[in-house]
Amino acid sequence: MSGQNAPDGPEGLEALQQRIAELEAENQSLRSAEVARPKQAGDAAPAPVPMESASEIASIQEGDVTLRRLVQRIAMILQAEKIVIMFYQAELGELIAIPPAYGVEESKLDKFKVRATQGITGQVFRDGEALIFHSADDDPRTRKDLVALLHVQNGITVPLIIERRDEENRIVDRTTIGVLHAFNKRHGEDFNDEDVRLLERMARNVGSIIANLQLYKKVVEEREELLQTFESLTSGLVLISPEARVSQINQSARSIFRLAGDTVGQHVSEVFPEATLNAFMVAGAAGNEPDPFEINLDFHGVERIYTVQGASVRNEDGKNLGFVVIFNDVTEAKNIDKMKSSFVAMASHELRTPLTAIKGFSSTLLEGLDDNIYSKDESKEFLGIVVSECDRLRRLIDDLLNTARIEAGESLKPNYTRFELMPLVEKVVRVQNQASHRHEVKLKYDSTDMPTSLIGDEDKVDQVLTNLLNNAIKYSPEGGDVTVHVKREGDDVVFGIEDHGIGIPADHLAKVFERFHRVNNEDNRKIYGTGLGLYLVKHLVEHVHLGRVWAESEVGKGSTFKVALPVELDLEKAKELND
Repeated sequence: MSGQNAPDGPEGLEALQQRIAELEAENQSLRSAEVARPKQAGDAAPAPVPMESASEIASIQEGDVTLRRLVQRIAMILQAEKIVIMFYQAELGELIAIPPAYGVEESKLDKFKVRATQGITGQVFRDGEALIFHSADDDPRTRKDLVALLHVQNGITVPLIIERRDEENRIVDRTTIGVLHAFNKRHGEDFNDEDVRLLERMARNVGSIIANLQLYKKVVEEREELLQTFESLTSGLVLISPEARVSQINQSARSIFRLAGDTVGQHVSEVFPEATLNAFMVAGAAGNEPDPFEINLDFHGVERIYTVQGASVRNEDGKNLGFVVIFNDVTEAKNIDKMKSSFVAMASHELRTPLTAIKGFSSTLLEGLDDNIYSKDESKEFLGIVVSECDRLRRLIDDLLNTARIEAGESLKPNYTRFELMPLVEKVVRVQNQASHRHEVKLKYDSTDMPTSLIGDEDKVDQVLTNLLNNAIKYSPEGGDVTVHVKREGDDVVFGIEDHGIGIPADHLAKVFERFHRVNNEDNRKIYGTGLGLYLVKHLVEHVHLGRVWAESEVGKGSTFKVALPVELDLEKAKELND
């Protein structure tokens, strides 16, 4: 039949019907394979999409090849020079030409689009009835179809309709998804009603394949998005089949267990040999609901704590499809819980100590008041201790309140002004010298390049320096010198508070600014504190003044805490950060 008109009469019709039957059989083979058809009423839940990307690509390519072959045969049977499929894009309200096409370069298809309210294309789509035209130049209905772009003289347009049927093969729903064009009958002939019926019949196959491919591609895309999400999760996830084999595992889980090779398909006992975890997974795969538990794992040389939780995966009928296991790293949360417990104990001691001193010396003074037991100097000394302990108690309460405000996301309400630098530093040093008789606080600075003033919150800079000096004195229990260095470095003023105390281990240097953190060793256990002072310093330096704070230390030789503050603070940026 190639290159010739189809024979007329019953014999010709029979030959065409035979061709159509061959095409329908070919299409049926596709539909019965990987490409899913639209779900019909009463259908069972669809089987899970295969996980192998190679089979997905093969299925899509097979569908594309079948559709392309079908388009070519439609052109051959109808003796048409051009075949164009147009698919309805609901979000645009347009029918757009899609590949494959016959007799039209696919690079030009994107220019062939028609609104669903216009032309023969729109009319056929809206009404669901085929139309035939014999002269595109003279037919007013084709003016909006842009058929001039394709040099069309005559043609047939039929709707692409998808039908859903019930169990008794009755049509329960009809959806028009686009149109199918056949343009330019060969040898100068016109299309006739028999051509319309043949094209309508073949359009059902085209529509079915397109709908299947669109559905299949959508499923593949959604699955790809799901896999990308699955891979990007910070928690470790493992999917296990009912046979207790690994179906899927994400990057976080592979990193936790240092799994380099492909583990999909292996039994969980081969991949996760730890007995408790293995039993948990096997029980979950069998359809049980094992209780969550915690497990300690060596993560690249560091012990981490993970909570292990699981959930069964079942279909709509309740059938067990597998088990999903989630690994959440709770190491930091556990450490914070331990820190909070230690903090409660330390805070209790810190609160009890000044209260005990206040009560003791107040009671002593009260008992000797009537009999003048204590001299004026002794009473003055006792009252000085009471005042000092009250100040200590106030500082502790202020630290607690400020920490609570920071944790709640509330600003410490900075009051930015321009203030004189060195008078503030000298005052802080003088106060600390008076507070300790076992230490000498020294101040060293080069006045030649030192700025006379800073922009910032004077009270909070005072608090930062006081806190760091208090720390230096507290963690130098044997006494000695504590030196405050001040120098200009570019656009910053850098303060260094140097002591010769017990020092900080290297692995704790990055953690000392965390709330509640204290180095737990024999020397430190003798020195009480809440672990909040440096946390507040970090907030006041970095958030309030947009500066930097860090520590340098060597165990047994002392520590130096350094603070860099900008001389000219960007007030707009600072206020925006603290609003």
